[in-house]
Amino acid sequence: MGTHIARLVRTPNPSLLLVLLSLLQLAFVSFGNTDIENLITFKDSLSSPSSLRNWNASISPCNGDIANWIGVLCLKNKIWGLQLESMGLGGLVNIEILDAMPTLRIISLMNNNFEGKIPEIKKLGELKALYLSNNRFTGDIPDNAFEGMRSLKNLFLANNAFTGKIPSSLATLPRLLVLKMEGNQFVGRIPDFKQNVKVVNFANNELEGPIPASLSNMSASMFSGNKNLCGPPLEKCSLISPPPIQSAVPSASPQPPPIYKKTISALQITLIVISILLLLAIIATVIFVLSKRKQNPGLLNAADHDSSMLPSNSNDQEKKVSDSGGMMKRSDYGKLIFLKGEIDRFDLHDLLRASAEVLGSGNLGASYKAVIMNGEALVVKRYKQMNNVGREEFHEHMRRLGRLDHENLLPVEAYYYRKEEKLLVCNFMEDGSLASHLHGNHSVDKPSLDWRSRLKIIKGVGRGLTYLYNELPSLVVPHGHLKSSNVLLNDNFEPFLCDYALRPVINQEQAHMYMTAYRSPEHAINGRISRKTDVWCLGILILEILTGKIPENYLTSSYDSNTNLATWVNEMVKDKRTSEIFDVEMRGTKNSKGEMICLLKIGLSCCEDDPDTRPELKEVVQEIEEMKDRDKHELSSTIGEVNAIMSSRNARDGAFSSFNR
Repeated sequence: MGTHIARLVRTPNPSLLLVLLSLLQLAFVSFGNTDIENLITFKDSLSSPSSLRNWNASISPCNGDIANWIGVLCLKNKIWGLQLESMGLGGLVNIEILDAMPTLRIISLMNNNFEGKIPEIKKLGELKALYLSNNRFTGDIPDNAFEGMRSLKNLFLANNAFTGKIPSSLATLPRLLVLKMEGNQFVGRIPDFKQNVKVVNFANNELEGPIPASLSNMSASMFSGNKNLCGPPLEKCSLISPPPIQSAVPSASPQPPPIYKKTISALQITLIVISILLLLAIIATVIFVLSKRKQNPGLLNAADHDSSMLPSNSNDQEKKVSDSGGMMKRSDYGKLIFLKGEIDRFDLHDLLRASAEVLGSGNLGASYKAVIMNGEALVVKRYKQMNNVGREEFHEHMRRLGRLDHENLLPVEAYYYRKEEKLLVCNFMEDGSLASHLHGNHSVDKPSLDWRSRLKIIKGVGRGLTYLYNELPSLVVPHGHLKSSNVLLNDNFEPFLCDYALRPVINQEQAHMYMTAYRSPEHAINGRISRKTDVWCLGILILEILTGKIPENYLTSSYDSNTNLATWVNEMVKDKRTSEIFDVEMRGTKNSKGEMICLLKIGLSCCEDDPDTRPELKEVVQEIEEMKDRDKHELSSTIGEVNAIMSSRNARDGAFSSFNR
């Protein structure tokens, strides 16, 4: 055996060497010295760059999707973005340096001390997101500052000292979704945004004139602090008003090019690297063990494998890893571990050979759709924010997830453990997420969700949450990351919760930055979360389903009452505009107004800032389950009942009566 291993080491497998050489060549081709030099030059141009201490030319910034340099975002071994937030950085932003980095798509410099005029951003024509809020930028922004930036979706310029007019080129950006310009000194009128902007904030400037009709459905708080602004959602403009503003959007502006899904090899590369590293590790381990045995033949090789992976009886060949039947042999170290008793249904090699399609890349990792040889479609979720959890702790938590079984939970079928990253494998859901149904483009072939489907979905979500609360009583937040993109649907609109119960294995710092539980008011006020936090997330989800609006509070790094969806709903109720709350694209609402108002009341009660005043989850779910179809005869009594309940709260006194007019 020793001779065979030695021969293997002396004569490497040619195919293995070819793969290694190809990967090394890919790394050097896709990530040359130019980007490294540009980043080092950018660092040197800043004042107080001590936070970027590990930006070192001797180390590659990216290793696949993993960043070696702080503040660098990587995708497929290329620099995808810079997230340099709250680092005490200052000086001027040298856009000429960043312009030489063609793969850059995201720049975030929020909460620093950058100053001077806004950089010439339009040179970065492919940029998707720019975050410059909470700095010391000054001066007017040129009217054509954003001309040609057809990919820009998110723009944050809040809380600086910008002056002059809002550049009209912003209204020509076809993909702009979120625009935050509050807390500056902008003057003049707001351009007419004809595109489908989801969130704007112009509060606390010196703007004047009528608010464009295209923005009239936004919350009034988004325009507060501008004493000369008028029109919905603020007070009506006087009869003697300046002439209406002209649209800044050309009448025949070109449409954005269609977005195509494309098959890529990111997952294959990941799995190749994993396989190679495992093979090399096994070879090195065997050589080490053999050398130790030569030195001391009686030495037990207890250290040759992680003890958590071995059976307690050394003569056993198998060890259970889930009470529901999943098994793992000694030789399975480094393989996929199945949690539902279907051993070896597929393996890493099947995933390696599968065509992979990127479904999304979130803050916690990337998701891929992989179709294996038998035609089965799977989702592989690659988590990069779990590297602080120990091996046995991770295995034990996966065993807990493997024991869960409920019709409204998407089960984790299998997982893979490496210290640097983890893979979770689930079944692919053809109908996508609730978020895509609420906020995607609707057509005759793909209409918006009707009222019955929305009610069915929220009932299923409540049942799934209740099950998690009953089965995982030791977890502070049994879900922890509840939002519409983590609710998947089948073709009957049955909901399946995913990304649940992962808080114990997510790195603490990343959990605080990215998980929805940490966007709650209690965490902002007290720095703590509780079992009522999932109730708050459920309330936000209910309001999102009813209004069709994206919860802006999930787009910020922490809770902000001004961006809270519940704040907007409360303001609409207070202003007796309840009928305007509900999604105009929601079908099948006839004779269902009573139910809709009841669900709205439940959602608002879940969103109370004080967790002690929120109902318990079981009470919320019971109220939702007890909602029945109501005919016209019952409608008026339902409205009266709701009004009686809500009138006790001064902020909403009598407002619900307007809905039935």
